[in-house]
Amino acid sequence: MPELPEVEVVRRGVAEHVVGRVIESVAITHPRSVRRHLEGAADLAARLTGLKVASAERRGKYLWLTFDEPDTSLVVHLGMSGQMLVQPADAPLEKHAHIRATLGDGTQLRFVDQRTFGGWALAPLVEVDGTLVPEPVAHIARDPLDPRFDPEAVVAAVRAKHTEIKRVLLDQSVISGIGNIYADESLWRAKIHGSRLASGLSRPAVRALLADVGAVMAEALAAGGTSFDALYVNVNGQSGYFERSLAVYGREDEPCRRCGAPVQREKFMNRSSYSCPRCQPKPRGR
Repeated sequence: MPELPEVEVVRRGVAEHVVGRVIESVAITHPRSVRRHLEGAADLAARLTGLKVASAERRGKYLWLTFDEPDTSLVVHLGMSGQMLVQPADAPLEKHAHIRATLGDGTQLRFVDQRTFGGWALAPLVEVDGTLVPEPVAHIARDPLDPRFDPEAVVAAVRAKHTEIKRVLLDQSVISGIGNIYADESLWRAKIHGSRLASGLSRPAVRALLADVGAVMAEALAAGGTSFDALYVNVNGQSGYFERSLAVYGREDEPCRRCGAPVQREKFMNRSSYSCPRCQPKPRGR
């Protein structure tokens, strides 16, 4: 699933091409793409029509649009394959384009979703810690690229968890935006095995790990995110290329970029974890 850098790439594209435009009409051709909007497709299309897009926002992996109508937001769930593409209205329609919002400048914002795990839903905005966020996002913690991210508070929250550090990094209520890829990459940089107990790490170690998380995210963002296939693209349909810089993720049996030892893959929460057995020794008994 897309993580913070990939979602931020999409947000920036939407901000550049869609903010300030009026939605003239909305066409919805697949019910699953609006299943989170409980009032249904007709209601979503009617309520969006005529609104002017005021901003494109993000927290962690969550993306939403705000409008000139107060307290209204459109939460965009990218799911596993969701794309937000900006196309001329007369451009050939993508096979899995399930939502099309025609804008006042003649372009369309298209939601393309091959696997239909994503979708759009309208939600009210609520204030959390001085910031307005959609109600479904209220429980999500700030992410490392948020200007109001508080590293010391997160250090304390991480060390209070008596569980594996990788599980804590993936807990969106502690720190948001990190998924499997960037958790493994950050832990490799910090030379910490993902099965180490978070509560057993020192404050300096957690502080350094968070700095590595921020650095990995920033570098991935500069590269346009990580694209393993054609599903992860920006609003112009272009893929990111951070995959070329990955140190451990997806590199089983390939040499560690730091020490040369073969990268190891282990099962983790129905997924895979990648680490260097030499740089990131597994704690005894785990």
